[in-house]
Amino acid sequence: MGTIVVVGGGAAGMMAAITAAGNNKVILVERNDRLGKKLFITGKGRCNLTNACDIDRLFNAITTNPKFMYSSIYTFDNEAVIDFFNKAGLVTKVERGDRVFPASDHSSDVIGVLKTLINRNRNIEVMLNTRVQDIVVKDGCVTGVKTGTGEIKCDAVILATGGKSYPLTGSTGDGYNMAEKFGHTIKDIMPSLVPYNIKEAFCKELMGLSLKNVSFCIRSGKKTVFNEQGEMLFTHFGISGPLVIKSSAYIHRYLDKELSMYIDLKPALDREALDQRIVRDFKKNINKEFKNSLGELLPVKLIPVIIEITAIDPYKQVNSVTREERERLVDTIKHMELTFDGLRGLDEAIITKGGINTKEINPATMESKLVRRLYFAGEIIDVDALTGGFNLQVAWSTGRLAGMCAAEE
Repeated sequence: MGTIVVVGGGAAGMMAAITAAGNNKVILVERNDRLGKKLFITGKGRCNLTNACDIDRLFNAITTNPKFMYSSIYTFDNEAVIDFFNKAGLVTKVERGDRVFPASDHSSDVIGVLKTLINRNRNIEVMLNTRVQDIVVKDGCVTGVKTGTGEIKCDAVILATGGKSYPLTGSTGDGYNMAEKFGHTIKDIMPSLVPYNIKEAFCKELMGLSLKNVSFCIRSGKKTVFNEQGEMLFTHFGISGPLVIKSSAYIHRYLDKELSMYIDLKPALDREALDQRIVRDFKKNINKEFKNSLGELLPVKLIPVIIEITAIDPYKQVNSVTREERERLVDTIKHMELTFDGLRGLDEAIITKGGINTKEINPATMESKLVRRLYFAGEIIDVDALTGGFNLQVAWSTGRLAGMCAAEE
């Protein structure tokens, strides 16, 4: 019987520990006072644990290094994840966009199932409130880990310390530092699935306004980086919401270039149809002032901002609004420009983009190509995906494969 140390008690670490503990002693080391601290807050506390889509869509949702994930996902795909949790006693449900949640809507039930599997297994020892400070390597092979209280000798280490997003949950980048000591390169660490800072002052005026069924477009020069329809939210610093969070997965390679962003407030109507709609609204409100004529077309909170952008006199009678002014109104509604002023920080990011270079990890085993019996799992690796349960799928799949291959060694 060998000894395997799993560093990090998040999604990937718990899955790795459960998988590796067949004929081995597993020591699961977690710096927090409990397991699954970040898992607890995922999906706004509901835990979107995977996505029930087909395998092609699953790979398409992995935006960084999807080919690296072939072996781990085909070893433990989304159907296998659902089956794993169902057999462990977790009832799941599928919601819009094929997102899979616990039927209870409580992330604590996902953690509870994993903790039960860990606690029932006599081969797994959990060490809480313990920080691994270093990995011990001799002759190019792992022999142990160092903690504040001494050295734990082992035959393999699975590093599942997470990224740097939500640092209050313990994701502070410890694993990157340990891996770098042994020659691993770390791809630039950046926030992803994160809101945007926007320069326009009107965002603060619109704080709390949620826009549904709008289109959000990002362009870099002539290239369309992102253009999708959905829901977004104005905040005191800029914009957030599902559309914005999703778009942030695509813009990292363009951050050193000039980005243009705009909202189409009425994507279902082309310019001509929107103009006709405005004409009808004006006829209905023929004796009203311009500022009181847009209530059926736009959210009340948005009207003063649109008027300011169009520079149309708000007190003008609608029957006096010129064709040129009406065209300006159509342009503003179809193309409400925003000036990008950077991503929000890692403390607000759902995931970390970047991490250990996948070229230095064997994708068939999750073992380091530089240090024997050192394995990686989860967000520490330079793989990231869209929202919708895909990043947790990456954690389960890589954790499962690392646990299997460390155990076989």
